[in-house]
Amino acid sequence: MEDVSIVNLYWARSENAISETSKKYGNYCYSIAYNILGNVEDADESVNDTYLDARNNIPPHRPSILSTFLGKITRRISIDKWRGRTAEKRGGGEIVLVLDELSDCIPSNQSVEHEVEAAELSQLIDNFVMSLSPMERRVFICRYWYLDPIADIAQRFGFSQSKVKMILHRQRKNLLNRLEKEALL
Repeated sequence: MEDVSIVNLYWARSENAISETSKKYGNYCYSIAYNILGNVEDADESVNDTYLDARNNIPPHRPSILSTFLGKITRRISIDKWRGRTAEKRGGGEIVLVLDELSDCIPSNQSVEHEVEAAELSQLIDNFVMSLSPMERRVFICRYWYLDPIADIAQRFGFSQSKVKMILHRQRKNLLNRLEKEALL
């Protein structure tokens, strides 16, 4: 079923909206959730919460790209669940590794000043990502948006794991240089 038709089901408050969303995007949402949470039950729960959130937000929103809309919801819900789960203990999922990899590039948002700079930082990162070659951009997004494990990225692109690690290392170094040049760090 086409995305427009699925969105129309949500607008009509049809009971089939969620089942059609699940058929088309269930694996996609599950992959995002599992990469963040590293737990089957939590990932399933996040995906179900994604469908509920989509149902509550369509209408009034009419997403033009349903996959992106659902991916953002899944990612937000999964990260919130991960934060709640790790408030008491650390570990699980790829998010710990990804956040650690990016910790030297991204300033902490602990102060009001950093909150004010968040929009500028976001724009700089967007510009950086768009400056990458298409292959490098896809590798960066797979790792830092979808939180895919290095092994999965290597397999997807036909690279060795060491090549993926080197690409990501260079990207982080270039991002850090760009942010330092813009005086954000």
